[in-house]
Amino acid sequence: MTTSTKTLDVITIGRSSVDLYGAQVGGRLEDMGSFQKYIGGSPTNMAAGTARLGLKSALITRVGDEHMGRFIREELAREGVDTSGVITDPERLTALVLLGIRDEHQFPLIFYRENCADMALCEDDISEEFIARARAVVATGTHLSNARTEAAVLKALNLARKHGAQTALDIDYRPNLWGLAGHGDGESRFISSAAVTAKLQATLHLFDLIVGTEEEFHITGGTTDTIAALRAVRAVSNATLVCKRGPMGASAFTGPIPDTLDEGEAGPGFPIEVFNVLGAGDGFMSGLIKGWLDNEPWPTALKYANACGAFAVSRHGCTPAYPSWTELQYFLNRGVVTKALRKDRDLEQVHWATNRHKDLSNMRVFAFDHRMQLETMEGATPAKIGAFKQLCLKAALAVQNGQAGYGILCDSRLGREALYAAAGTGLWIGRPVEWPGSRPLTLEPELGPDYGGLQEWPLEHVVKVLCFYHPDDTAEMKAEQEATVLRLFHACRRNRLEMLLEIIPSKVAPVTDDTSAIVIQRFYDLGIYPDWWKLEPFATDAAYDKACATITRNDPHTRGIVILGLDAAEDALSASLALAARHDLVKGFAVGRTIFADAARGWLAGSMTDTQAVEMMATRYSRLCQIWDKARATKDTAA
Repeated sequence: MTTSTKTLDVITIGRSSVDLYGAQVGGRLEDMGSFQKYIGGSPTNMAAGTARLGLKSALITRVGDEHMGRFIREELAREGVDTSGVITDPERLTALVLLGIRDEHQFPLIFYRENCADMALCEDDISEEFIARARAVVATGTHLSNARTEAAVLKALNLARKHGAQTALDIDYRPNLWGLAGHGDGESRFISSAAVTAKLQATLHLFDLIVGTEEEFHITGGTTDTIAALRAVRAVSNATLVCKRGPMGASAFTGPIPDTLDEGEAGPGFPIEVFNVLGAGDGFMSGLIKGWLDNEPWPTALKYANACGAFAVSRHGCTPAYPSWTELQYFLNRGVVTKALRKDRDLEQVHWATNRHKDLSNMRVFAFDHRMQLETMEGATPAKIGAFKQLCLKAALAVQNGQAGYGILCDSRLGREALYAAAGTGLWIGRPVEWPGSRPLTLEPELGPDYGGLQEWPLEHVVKVLCFYHPDDTAEMKAEQEATVLRLFHACRRNRLEMLLEIIPSKVAPVTDDTSAIVIQRFYDLGIYPDWWKLEPFATDAAYDKACATITRNDPHTRGIVILGLDAAEDALSASLALAARHDLVKGFAVGRTIFADAARGWLAGSMTDTQAVEMMATRYSRLCQIWDKARATKDTAA
């Protein structure tokens, strides 16, 4: 297979786990009160890290046939990683790792890998056709520690060389995983072992690139003298050797090993605050692979690697810390502004916005998060409203029919059962937090006075807040509402939740083509970057142009705008959607009463059956979707 016909840039092979990261920092693992769940394992981290940098990556591993295995598979897919080499093992559990951040030097961790799924990887799991698709195959040292997994890795490497792919080894030495350290010593980085050295050296001739820390080259070379260890590796391998040196960066050696590490090729380092060293090597390797496969000079590849490592040591978690290609370029062009990168507001915004999951470029949202409007209808009780919202969900699912680009807005106070039932359906899910009709803005009591209730939300839920805000509001009204939205925004980011900000200035005072743009700019000036904007339909292209320009100027990576309905009749809404669809930043609609109002009145009053209500809502929702799709298609055709 020629290079031009290869469909994958890199395949990584080996460990795959779920990392449970202690959310508290500065204490013992024994004292952790909660954990954040991420994908983990060096090859898994590298597959995701290189995908974020724009490479077409894939992973060969095994996961269990359970919730954690499905999480890894789904998360990799969301990151853009090809998962066709991920084998589901019905007999074994997915590996787990518990980790903590004690300080910049101590990182307690426990590996739960007893007979885990990825250590059952075998030769039969390695497909020659799959390997032949890749430009490079990257292995890690752990899977050389067991005869079965070693056979799988060696088969993959030999096939890669047969089909003209490059090969790389991340030594990734963990004594615990070679059986040299106890369960409680997971953070141990070096224990000498002649057996491990011999095992590693037997495979080094298969690699074009070998990467490790000084300690990892010590175990590979069989000596704690770094230069001597590198020379021992060079004696059995012609690979480029990259020695990681912590805050001093890294050195690359393509030929004979000189007398000092400083004589190797190097890339610039970055003076940043060390927060978390876990996963730094996998971030480094992701950047290095990007430069290597792009045929960049080693100083450039090492610059990428050092920068990606800097991101990793500055943030919580491994894979979540790694940059997108856009973010990496932004950082390299701008440089370090604050050494604690996770506290750099502009950089963190680029990180958040360019690493979101899912393509949501076309949004058709059925909004039935209404509370006050339903509570005033004849026959309404909290129980009946909740039951009606389950009918709304049935209508939404009937129209969605498994397709992408459909969603709902549903509350948890009156619509809890429908909200929970929507999980895993593929629907985009927005969930309101404002107290209906409040001005100044107040939030639903479930959030609590510190907004801590957001900790209970699934990560797929989007926080939706409606703020009745107008540029002519009094200073007191503005200050109170702005404080609430700002605090909510930070609470959303802290809990890894996207936020949709809805503004309806026309309900407060008269508006012009400039009004919404002025409000939008004010929220950006406060440091609030909603993932979504929900705006009332405008009457002119000029109003859309001004709103869209304001958003794009402040946040070029925004998800976009959805248009609300304001209980408009279908023909009027059709005209407004046609106007909105002419603007690229408008991604779709979020409409409610136009779809459900008549069905709600009939069903709550007892004059309409469940089936009739669902059919009426599904028909209206489907028709709106068709109106939107036609309007967008007309715009695209005209363009």
